[in-house]
Amino acid sequence: MKALVFAAGLGERMRPLTLHTPKPLLVAGGKPLLAWHLEKLAALGVREVVVNTSWLADRFPEVLGDGSRWGLRLYYSYEGPEPLETGGGMLHALPLLGDGPFIAVNGDIWTDYDFARLPREPRGDAHLVLVDNPQHHPGGDFMLAGDGGVHADGGAKLTFSGIGVYRPSLLADWRATGDGDPGNPPRFKLAPLLRRAMAAGRAGGEHHRGRGTDVGTPERLAVLDQALLAD
Repeated sequence: MKALVFAAGLGERMRPLTLHTPKPLLVAGGKPLLAWHLEKLAALGVREVVVNTSWLADRFPEVLGDGSRWGLRLYYSYEGPEPLETGGGMLHALPLLGDGPFIAVNGDIWTDYDFARLPREPRGDAHLVLVDNPQHHPGGDFMLAGDGGVHADGGAKLTFSGIGVYRPSLLADWRATGDGDPGNPPRFKLAPLLRRAMAAGRAGGEHHRGRGTDVGTPERLAVLDQALLAD
């Protein structure tokens, strides 16, 4: 099984920290945020990981190399000077990810979630890991039903953690959502495709009740760093 780490964002909310360092390479607990994911993926048995890049793309191979220190092979999917959004970035990386289901994780999060819990074969087109709503996102994103299905509406919502397993079929006919820029390469978000899969009953998920954070501000990064160093 292969994996994709989303790392192409501009990190504008984290400036000035991200003026010279991409957000996924900011250090928490003594190592880059992205390195925490690579350790988990390697422990799971993943051997090939695609890292999509845009802002300060050259810094990733400088810091991470070819992945051999984790027993991985890293591939870098450069999107150009402007990121392609989550959907466009995933589509752009598909030639490196192959035809089977793959893990995808946001490079700017930290979590104690055990990646071994992820299914090798997702329910339908996507399996999403959901978490309790943080203070900065009280409304949540999606609803998790008792049968494990994930829905855009219908009850109390949880927040998408940024961790999931996907089939390439999720991206089929992405233009039909009417979202994004169909340029070359195309730029579009993943969320409309996930909602389409949910409406068709082709999205499942789980609720992770452990620790985790979206490192969206310098303050959150500082809190996370202190907590990890204290562990």
